[in-house]
Amino acid sequence: MTTPIQILITVVIALVALAAGGAIGYAIHNNRVKKEKELQAAEAEGILATAQKKAQEIELQAKDKALQFRQNADSEVARRRQEVSREEDRLQKRREDLDNRTDRLEKGQAALNKRQAFIEKRASEVEKMYADHLEELQRISQMTTEEARSVLLAEVEKDARSDMARIIRQVEAAAVEEGEARAREIITTAIQRVASEHVSEVTTSVVPIPSEEMKGRIIGRNGRNIHAFEQAAGVDVIVDDTPEAVTISCFDPVRREIARRSLAKLVLDGRIHPAHVEKVLQQEGKEVDRIILDAGEQAAFEANVGGLHPEIIKMFGRLKFRTSYGQNQLDHAVEVAKLSAVLAAELGANVEIAKQAGLLHDLGKAMDHNMEGTHALLGADFARRYGVNPQVVNAIASHHHEVEQESVEAAIAEAADAISGARPGARRESVEHYIKRIKSLEDLACSYKGVSQSFALQAGREVRIFVRPQDIDDLDSIRLARDIAKQIEDTMQYPGQIKVTVIRETRAVDYAK
Repeated sequence: MTTPIQILITVVIALVALAAGGAIGYAIHNNRVKKEKELQAAEAEGILATAQKKAQEIELQAKDKALQFRQNADSEVARRRQEVSREEDRLQKRREDLDNRTDRLEKGQAALNKRQAFIEKRASEVEKMYADHLEELQRISQMTTEEARSVLLAEVEKDARSDMARIIRQVEAAAVEEGEARAREIITTAIQRVASEHVSEVTTSVVPIPSEEMKGRIIGRNGRNIHAFEQAAGVDVIVDDTPEAVTISCFDPVRREIARRSLAKLVLDGRIHPAHVEKVLQQEGKEVDRIILDAGEQAAFEANVGGLHPEIIKMFGRLKFRTSYGQNQLDHAVEVAKLSAVLAAELGANVEIAKQAGLLHDLGKAMDHNMEGTHALLGADFARRYGVNPQVVNAIASHHHEVEQESVEAAIAEAADAISGARPGARRESVEHYIKRIKSLEDLACSYKGVSQSFALQAGREVRIFVRPQDIDDLDSIRLARDIAKQIEDTMQYPGQIKVTVIRETRAVDYAK
C-alpha cells in the first residue's frame, strides 16, 4: 500500500522530470530557431549576391548597346557628311562650268562688238567715198554717153540693192512674227488638249497620333524605341511640341514614306518595341515596293507608252513620292509625255519617240539622292542600260543641255517639260517665300548703278528695269540685262525662267511761252 510519503515523492519526481523536459525542449526549440534564422540569412545573402551579379551583367549589356548605338550614330553622321561633301563638290564643279561658259560668251560678245565697230567704221568710209564720188561726178561736166550710162546704171544698181536688202529684212521680220504666232498656236493647242490637275498634294512626313501620351510610348524608356526605329528605318523622328503629331525627316522620299506608314501602323497597333518595329518596317517596305511598281505601270498606261523594261518601270514609279515646288514628279512625267505626243503630231515628228522621251525625261530624279551626277545623265545611263531607244536616251540626257540634242524629238521633250512646269497651277510655293523671292528680285535689280526703278511682273517670271538714260547708254543696257540675268541664275532659286527687260527712255521736254 502506497503511503503518502511515497505519493509525494512520486509527485516531486514527476514535477522535476517535467521541468527538466520543458527546459530541454525549450533549449532544443531555441537551437532549431537559431539554425533556421542562420539558414535564412545565408539564403538571403545568396539571393542578394545573385541579384547583384545579374544587375552587373545587365549594366554591362546596357553599356554595350549604348556603345553600339553611339558607333552607329557616328557612322551615320560620317556618311551623311560625306554625301554633303560630294554634293558640295558637284555644285562647285557645276558653278565652275557655268563660269567658264559665261567667260566664253563674254569673249564672244567682245569679239562681236569689235567686229561690229569695224563694220560701222567701214560703212562710214564707204558712205564718205560715195559722197566724194558724187561730188566728182558733179564736177565733171563732159562725159560720153556710154560713160554716163555706165555710171547711171551703177548708181541704180546700188539703190536697187539697198531696196532689196530692206525688203529682205521686212520678209525676215514677217517670217519671224508668223513663226512665233504658229508656235504660240501649237503650244496653246497642246496645253488645251492636255488638261491636268493643279497642284493639290505634296508628300507629307507628319504622322498624326491620338494623344500626347503616345509620344512617350514612341520614345520609350531612355529613348529605346525611337532610337531603334530611326536606326532601322534610316530616318530622323522629331518629337516636339506640335500637338498630336510626330514629324519624320529624311532626304529619301521612298524611305520617308516607308517610315511614315510604319509609324502610323505602330501607333494604331500600340505595340511599339524594337523587335516589332523591324517586322513592321519590313512589311511596309514590301508594300511600298508594290505601290511603286503599280504606280509605274499605271503611269506608263496613262501615257500610252509600252515595251518598257520592268526595272525601268520600278525605278520610274519611285517618282510617285517625289515633288518639285509642290508638283508631283510622276504626274509631271505623264503630263510631259502627253504634251510631247501632241507637239510631235503637230510638227510631224515621231510621236512614239517623243512620247517615251517625255515620260522618262526625269527618270534620274528617282535615283539622284543615292548616286553622283545630274538627274539627266543618271536617267540616260539607266535607260541605256536597259535597252531604251538611243534617240530617247539622247532626249533624256539633253533636256537640260548637258549634251547636244540629236533629234527634233529631244527638243520637243524639252519644250513639253518647260510647258508642264510653267503652266498656271503646275507649281506652287508658300506666300511668305513668294513675297521674299519677289522682293529679292527687285532689290537685286536696283543694286546696279544707273537703275532708277525695278518691278517684278507675272508672279516673278519677269523683272522690268528702268534705267537713267544719262547714266546708261544702249550698249550698257544690253550688258546690264545680261549681268542681272547671270546674277539671278547664280544667287536665286526659282521655277521656270525669269525674263529680264531693261528699258532706257529718253524724254525731250520744252515749254511754249
